[in-house]
Amino acid sequence: MRILRISHSAVVDEWRHRERAIRSHGLRVHLLSARRWDEGGRVVALEPRPGEDVRGVRTFGRHPNLFVYDPVALWRALGAQWDVVDIHEEPYSLATAEVLALLALRRRRTPVVLYSAQNIVKRFPPPFAWLERRALRRAAALSACNTQAARIARSRGLAGPARVIGLGVDLTRFSPPDTRRRDHTTQPAAVLRVGYIGRLAPHKGVDVLLEAAALDPRMRVEIAGAGPSQPALRTRAAQPDLAGRVRFLGHLTPGALAELYREVDVLAAPSLPTAGWLEQFCRVAVEAMASGCVVVASHTGALPDVVGDAGLLVPPADPAALAQAIARVVDEPGLAPKLRERGLDRAREYSWERIGAQYVELYAEAAPARDGVAGAGDGDGDGDGKVARTHGRRAERAATRTGDRPSPEVVVIAYGAPALLERCLATLGDPQDGARPPVLVVDNSSDRRVRAVATAAGAEYLDPGANLGFAGAVNLALGRRADAGSRSDLLLLNPDAAVEPEGIRELQRALHAEPGLAAVAPTQHDGDGEPAQVAWPFPSPVRAWLQALGLGRLSQREDFMIGSVLLLNGEALDEVGTFDDDFFLYSEETDWQYRARQAGWRAALVPSVVATHVGGATSTDPVRRETHFHASQERYLRKHHGRRGWASARAAMLLGVAARAALLRGPRGRDARRRGVLYLRGPLHVEAALFDATPPGPPGRRRHGRHLDRADLPS
Repeated sequence: MRILRISHSAVVDEWRHRERAIRSHGLRVHLLSARRWDEGGRVVALEPRPGEDVRGVRTFGRHPNLFVYDPVALWRALGAQWDVVDIHEEPYSLATAEVLALLALRRRRTPVVLYSAQNIVKRFPPPFAWLERRALRRAAALSACNTQAARIARSRGLAGPARVIGLGVDLTRFSPPDTRRRDHTTQPAAVLRVGYIGRLAPHKGVDVLLEAAALDPRMRVEIAGAGPSQPALRTRAAQPDLAGRVRFLGHLTPGALAELYREVDVLAAPSLPTAGWLEQFCRVAVEAMASGCVVVASHTGALPDVVGDAGLLVPPADPAALAQAIARVVDEPGLAPKLRERGLDRAREYSWERIGAQYVELYAEAAPARDGVAGAGDGDGDGDGKVARTHGRRAERAATRTGDRPSPEVVVIAYGAPALLERCLATLGDPQDGARPPVLVVDNSSDRRVRAVATAAGAEYLDPGANLGFAGAVNLALGRRADAGSRSDLLLLNPDAAVEPEGIRELQRALHAEPGLAAVAPTQHDGDGEPAQVAWPFPSPVRAWLQALGLGRLSQREDFMIGSVLLLNGEALDEVGTFDDDFFLYSEETDWQYRARQAGWRAALVPSVVATHVGGATSTDPVRRETHFHASQERYLRKHHGRRGWASARAAMLLGVAARAALLRGPRGRDARRRGVLYLRGPLHVEAALFDATPPGPPGRRRHGRHLDRADLPS
């Protein structure tokens, strides 16, 4: 197999262990990298080893996502025959867009593997959101260095597999010393050596480490690295309570770095979460564990996944908690040896040999796509070949399934309305009955009455501490499901909806009766017993114009099911990924089912099962509800049909409401005029004003307006 890898960060010799490990499995890997790049505050020049298949390419720009390669060099490299092109740049970066554009110009259908470390949901300005969407749709697979980055890529439109592959460590360089340093098991240590290695910048939390050291006079802090915070940190270290106890070592050679890990008692990683950054991996934590050094880290970003139970995790920005955890390592009998052993085991999972093997598996999964990726010439990549491959893998999985399928997990997203929630949970059956499915209530309102109802009904209760919106709350449940290693089906159930246990079992039977069903929903009746529409066509500019011209009946398709009672296939969840929590309320299930359709799945209505849904029963503000609905429509159309598609649909809506406003009188005419004003201003703009008018929630949470339960879709 012939692999072309493109990575500006491969200018660092240490990072090129990845390619060496992949080659050790018999693959031919040609690597393109930057000639020179600023890595961690210092410029590194590419220095290939003798015989190493790597070529330096000129780059234009300095930001890792805002630079491009010399297009002539890329053009020549892409002219060769490759089984996989691995672009080790973020999907929204200019470099990724450049490579994909050149592939399209060369009319190459080569499978593309992308990379992502971005573990914060961000709304990128044009053209980056468009570039990301096109790149993810084109990708045959993606590697992510943390779990959240993989989930975000799936939610943004990735149809191929996303594999979490960490950053490797050289276990021959980073290893424990021959003789173990002191283990304090009988009396407290007189001196406690703490190391920090990394960039000296505000988000790395080195100031928190110094404040922690000020609380314990035994601490001696060794700081390796450089960055903009260094002058302020030196000033703080010179104050009387720290004087003489902090050393700044600057950049260390690889040998000196390995020796520092072996000498200190603890490696501190006190990273701080910010609005625009979370720790994406923290390679130094793995290097420390491999060196037999105990890690104490902030519980933020990817650090809990990387460190796990092999170190101590503390709340970020808490000097007292950090100081106490560091002291525990040397003061608590038996703790340090236990953590070191766990750390050594964990570090082996990140050996370059393991990382290389994981990439070989990823390439093998992506490479069969080369004969079936439709649209490679135009950058689309979501054609019949991909669907056929998807069905083939699905059929293979179905053929190997044995035993009874577990009951689906039920997730109820609540916001107030405890009486409705109580009715909803009661319908699911007796909590003492072993046949009742497991139920999780995510309470966006943090309401003690909701907690009491959930607890009394035997459901698990989860308070996220902020209103995450519907998609954000569902993703919280999906994250717990993934952490538990569960692959069960998931039933999304509104608190103002009710479905009998036998109905749930019937839905699950229908879901797996034929391959390719990602979601099923029952028919629904409202509180008066009247039938409600459950199946809808996907929104599109064409449908918007048909509705504006009074021809909406011509596009009555059953593309997606509304999410008030919706059973999701566990295998589809694993393949399609999480919900896109850019959608606060409405259209999140539409977006997920559209992405599932792109990956070869579909949704269906199960007429034999009937559920009741009051619709909008927990909402008290129809104007706000309508704003959220149309803002989500705009977000959906922009995401899947681009800026021009949204502009077309908006023009159609304005034409339609203008006609209604002119012809209708009374409340219906007023509603049309209000909707016209909404579309003139822009629904997303109006929704943003609602959020800005809402008091801020806890730190680190995205600010949202009041959660409104899902009503029937407006006409």
